[in-house]
Amino acid sequence: MCNDPNTPPPSPRVTRRGIMAGAAVLAGATALTGAATGTATAHQSGRKGAPGGGSSRPPRGGTLIIDGGTLLDPLTGRVTEDAVVVIEDGVVRAAGTRRETRNDVAAVGKAAKVVRANGRWVLPGLVDAHIHLSNLTDAHKAVRLGATSIRSGTTAFYQDIALRELARWTPQRIPRIRAAGIFVTPRLGDTILADPDLAPLSLLKDGVRTPEALRRVVEVNLSRGVDVIKTRVNERAGSPTENPLTQVYDREQLSATVAAARRGGATVLCHSYSEKGIHDAVMAGVDSIEHGVYLGERTMGEMRRRGTYFTPTLAAMASLAADPDPVLAERGRTFLPIAQRAVRRAHETGVRIAAGTDSSSGAVDPIGREIELMREAGLSALDAIRTATTNAARLIGLERTAGRLARGFRGDAVLVDGDPLRDVSVLSSPSTVVSYGFTVDA
Repeated sequence: MCNDPNTPPPSPRVTRRGIMAGAAVLAGATALTGAATGTATAHQSGRKGAPGGGSSRPPRGGTLIIDGGTLLDPLTGRVTEDAVVVIEDGVVRAAGTRRETRNDVAAVGKAAKVVRANGRWVLPGLVDAHIHLSNLTDAHKAVRLGATSIRSGTTAFYQDIALRELARWTPQRIPRIRAAGIFVTPRLGDTILADPDLAPLSLLKDGVRTPEALRRVVEVNLSRGVDVIKTRVNERAGSPTENPLTQVYDREQLSATVAAARRGGATVLCHSYSEKGIHDAVMAGVDSIEHGVYLGERTMGEMRRRGTYFTPTLAAMASLAADPDPVLAERGRTFLPIAQRAVRRAHETGVRIAAGTDSSSGAVDPIGREIELMREAGLSALDAIRTATTNAARLIGLERTAGRLARGFRGDAVLVDGDPLRDVSVLSSPSTVVSYGFTVDA
């Protein structure tokens, strides 16, 4: 079937609802799996419209006032002391000085919960543009560490799609998610069990390599409701038996994946390490380069021209350097300084950089750690913060609702005990996180 360019679309008998219900179980969401099928019994501050009240609509966001902190707007760099942020039904109604916001404070009145922020800095919720969340525990840890919006770097069995739907019901437990579904990679391994419409690919001796096979994996992903498509051009860095400089897809194969994703309205992120692989991925039209250790000058110029983003995942390389496996540890020690030099030069060239931790498998790094490593790479504190706010929000298609605390934006915020413009490391341990107008549970 996968050698036929007229391959039929994925079967309608395999429903998106069924896929999400199974994925929710795998994510450990047995108490909430009904949310994926429209029959959940979740709670949300006792509001009417919660699933337990018999409605299939997610509840509205929280109404909350953040009072008295020092507000930073990453877009403009403006710092407002003794600021007030007014969030109504999960959306920012006003943010600024007491004088600028006093009418809005009066309008929400006693319905608002008040968070006292005196002595603390207030920033928009952070954005992790590359993270692998497969279960509720990791999702909750990510949001507690400040990542109120994330872009998935794929999961093995569509768990990110299930978590995305559950986040609509429990935003104080799960970040807002842009889901990637399953990896477009030559060897699907056990992931082929995720979806019966992938079963014919098991007959391919060379794996997922033909244009038809690549299109099939993209189309199955799209039919299950993904927001983005993830593919690769190089082998993994995190496996001692693989060489991350070995290229697995050429430009033509990558172009086939990009074309299929574009037809479905999805963007494409590409795992890459080697200079040639990165260049091939950029020329194939991917939207962002992930890892990109050996990003070269000619490719940087092409990325600037095309608007291709760079998500270096420095935190993952720092973690690799501490791995007990000597091969991986040496790889991490080698790659991190090279990647940081690439970040600095890409920034100087005008390439947009987004922060992503590449966290997975129970080890969730704070997105603030990635900001810290961006600062160490040579970015200013404000530009490093932008990689996890305005830049990352724009990359994942949330530039109108994430990355700032301004009227009309989603009510996501982090409060930190220190000045992040002097010491960005304070962003790794926020004292309070607000997601959709609700304070995030500890």
